[in-house]
Amino acid sequence: MRSFLDGRNLVTIILMQVVCLDLEGVLVPEIWIAFAEETGVHELKRTTRDEPDYEVLMQYRLDILDKNGFTLTEIQEVIGTLNPFPGAFEFVETIRENYELIILSDTFKEFAGPLMKKLGYPTLFCHELVVDENNKIKAIQLRLADHKRKSVQYLQKLNFEVIASGDSYNDIGMLKTADYCTLFNPPSSLVSEYPDMPIVSDYQQLHSFIQKTSS
Repeated sequence: MRSFLDGRNLVTIILMQVVCLDLEGVLVPEIWIAFAEETGVHELKRTTRDEPDYEVLMQYRLDILDKNGFTLTEIQEVIGTLNPFPGAFEFVETIRENYELIILSDTFKEFAGPLMKKLGYPTLFCHELVVDENNKIKAIQLRLADHKRKSVQYLQKLNFEVIASGDSYNDIGMLKTADYCTLFNPPSSLVSEYPDMPIVSDYQQLHSFIQKTSS
């Protein structure tokens, strides 16, 4: 609820709450780690929990894919074997009963389909891949630069109150911009760099955190 003076009149706005969650590391396993383990190319285990600059990380990944001749289909086959974390589907369903839910992820439309199906198709904002005639990933097409933070800002301009949670460096802009935020089971490096940011370690704690914002 927010109030402001419009001339001599006090105007009160009832805000609808939106929950914005990261995908990988919060609801589902890290896709690139799973692919690294399947292929034995351990350099691909580097994620946004390790590298603060997302575009630098993606170029690093694209170079490794090109060097090894991996195709999009090979990555999709591994993704098809992944399942949400235990309790993730139920958590998503519970949140959607009482809040609007948007998944803000730096994954790609070409990756996310099977995992979104297993989560009950929550709303997803993500990016797209540029794929050549040989099914090789040549580039990424960002939906919007810094899209997590900007999505939160645009929701707030529409008078939504945003509750956000994520686990990685690329979530920090979203978290710091949201009305309420918490890290979800983050690496120690993030805890050290952002000691004042709340932390939860499981879905029960995250659900309780979200509920407290409404009380």
